[in-house]
Amino acid sequence: MAPQAYYSIHPKFHAAVDCIIFGFEEGELSLLLLQRDFEPAKGQWSLMGGFVEEGESLDDAARRVVAELTGLRDLYMRQVHTYGDPGRDPGERVLSTAYYALVDIKKYDHELVKAHNAHWVKLNEIPHLIFDHDRMVQDALRFMRYQAGVKPVGINLLPEEFTLTQLQTLYEAIQGEAIDKRNFRKRIAAMDYIEKTGRIDKTSSRKGAALYRFNQDKYDGNFKI
Repeated sequence: MAPQAYYSIHPKFHAAVDCIIFGFEEGELSLLLLQRDFEPAKGQWSLMGGFVEEGESLDDAARRVVAELTGLRDLYMRQVHTYGDPGRDPGERVLSTAYYALVDIKKYDHELVKAHNAHWVKLNEIPHLIFDHDRMVQDALRFMRYQAGVKPVGINLLPEEFTLTQLQTLYEAIQGEAIDKRNFRKRIAAMDYIEKTGRIDKTSSRKGAALYRFNQDKYDGNFKI
């Protein structure tokens, strides 16, 4: 059988991406959701998504979708899972690959978000979402929390130089629970890519707190295959 004939006898589906966009501000995580302005499920709460365009990779499609909604690029993004239940989208047969992204709430484009009728919602206040989007969010949270145990997830949400208290607050927001201070600092001390700058932050106390930075080159060297 010729290759063209082989492909033509099989069904064709739509390929899409859905983006779970987490924002971090004042020690809390929120999720960026929008209310759909088209059917199916018009008026209901949804993740931001879109179809993969001609000549576009899944990763590029996810980056485009996030940029179109927030104006932000070069974000920390990771692929979570592909969802392909035949009845997941009542409109058509759609296979959707979910990505999660972490963004600084202070830096997104407010006008773009407003134009998409999108809103930041705290994690403990998330409404019911359309289709299998609730599952996507829960899967993304589990994956992000697992990654945070072994990788410097969310470093991009901190200032270039940060205190260990700021870093711990970020990780507590990601994990959704308090972390023992002594154990956390012992763990950080073992990460040579989280390094002291030699400078002190005195904004919160007279004594001040040591400032740290993330060394990307050292991190890449540690995990080179």
